Amino acid sequence: MKLCVALDLPHEKDNISLAKSLKECDVWLKVGLRSFIRDGKNIVSELKNINDKFKIFLDLKLYDIPNTMADAAESIAKLNVEMFNVHASSGKIAMKAVMERLKPLKNPPIVLSVTALTSFDDDEFKSVYNENIAKKTLQFAKDSFESRLDGVVCSVHESLMIKSYTKSDFITLTPGIRPFGDEQKDDQKRVANIQIAHENKCDFIVVGRPIYQAKNPFDAVQKILEGINGLH
Repeated sequence: MKLCVALDLPHEKDNISLAKSLKECDVWLKVGLRSFIRDGKNIVSELKNINDKFKIFLDLKLYDIPNTMADAAESIAKLNVEMFNVHASSGKIAMKAVMERLKPLKNPPIVLSVTALTSFDDDEFKSVYNENIAKKTLQFAKDSFESRLDGVVCSVHESLMIKSYTKSDFITLTPGIRPFGDEQKDDQKRVANIQIAHENKCDFIVVGRPIYQAKNPFDAVQKILEGINGLH
């Protein structure tokens, strides 16, 4: 299980400062929509300059017509990020178009699809998709698997089910992790701790607030990594 640190701070200098404090850590860094729009594509190279071993997850959740998504995926690959995501609800044709466009590349990035945002509870999700989270998430995961994506973004609580219907090495990346027993959910409603993530065979856990709101983010990350290593 890998730790992905969410760079969700309100100013670029704060995200850069956080990354610098973690330059000795074996972590992935998540660059989200706000940071990418605000700071531009140069944020990726700035992070790589801090530590060229940092791996970047570009969390833009592409959702458009198939050709536009494929064009965007090709442009993302040129940024030398290691992973990005699309929305599974964009459909199988669009997801297949993305994977076909990346196929000729020597080292294409990992591509994940977003199933159900962790901000949804079941009632809210049903009002949008006319189905409960578990059933629709599984359909989205199967669509993504059949479209040859590498995995999905889902909640911890769906990870094991998704792997059982796809493959054990089909990646699950799970936001909403509260590693220090903090039950505060903020804007995420389906949360879990590291132990539950491990039990559900999550491949990546995304942690934001518990790290960047800590007095010492480096110590917080080290504690999380120790917790992950202690699970093996």
